[in-house]
Amino acid sequence: MLFYPHGMEFCKEVIVKLPSIHMNPKVRDIVLRALKEDVGSGDITTGSLVPKGRKVQAVILTREDCTVSGAKVAASVFGLLDKTVRCRILIPDGRVAKKGQVIVELRGNASSILTAERTALNIMQRMCGISTQTAGFVKAVVRYGTKILDTRKTTPNMRILEKYAVVCGGGTNHRLGLYDMVLIKDNHRALRGGGSLADLVSLARKKAHGRSIEAEVENVQELMDVLKSRPDWVMLDNMSPSLMKTCVALCRGICKTEASGGITMKNIMQTARTGVDAISLGCLTHSVRSIDLSLEIEL
Repeated sequence: MLFYPHGMEFCKEVIVKLPSIHMNPKVRDIVLRALKEDVGSGDITTGSLVPKGRKVQAVILTREDCTVSGAKVAASVFGLLDKTVRCRILIPDGRVAKKGQVIVELRGNASSILTAERTALNIMQRMCGISTQTAGFVKAVVRYGTKILDTRKTTPNMRILEKYAVVCGGGTNHRLGLYDMVLIKDNHRALRGGGSLADLVSLARKKAHGRSIEAEVENVQELMDVLKSRPDWVMLDNMSPSLMKTCVALCRGICKTEASGGITMKNIMQTARTGVDAISLGCLTHSVRSIDLSLEIEL
């Protein structure tokens, strides 16, 4: 069974399209632009050395344990370059692949498979890196029922793939963009001349057309202020576990809580024990290590 999150209070756009991510027009555009970037006027090495019409079998395998993400997207790279290439996915997105296991089998023109190889691997190995890292954080807090959230700290123009990969790892998408919920942070407050967070929440509620509203707080005083307006969520920013625990208790029955800032694998369990509903982590996407994948021709 694929490991997708149970709570969908945040962005739903990516989640709704999970089974057919490779068919999303945004993903198709990403793949086509990536192929154009790499192939350009043509693969001169393959064109010079590989006989036209040569048919081969090939596999994409992993050199390390990972949570798979992007198998269908990788398959679409080959299909968009050459619709006659056939792909069979052996380990679908969301499943664990062990070192040495074959994830995708390919059959078709050798020249097409070699030309599309790097683009397919570049996309898939980063997506697997994100899903694998996410799965590690999810596993660390599963006993507490805490959601692991992504952020907007994504590679420009690759957000849909990176947030999809988070979901493959068991995480939950926060905002897909600036348009799907209100998140009031310190800079917004500064531009309004400081003042009451509760007033800002009330103002946003009048103009946000039913979108969820979240406000960032850094101490108990700010929290007590904003709770007067009953936001949907509060972000507990860079708080110590003891302060966070106090704030979680104050929010109970009023709104949900998100911990953010300075959270790593070393302290995430301590954070989860405070009772927060969710923990957001920019590292899921902004500093992930790609998984070592390889395409091998089987003669």
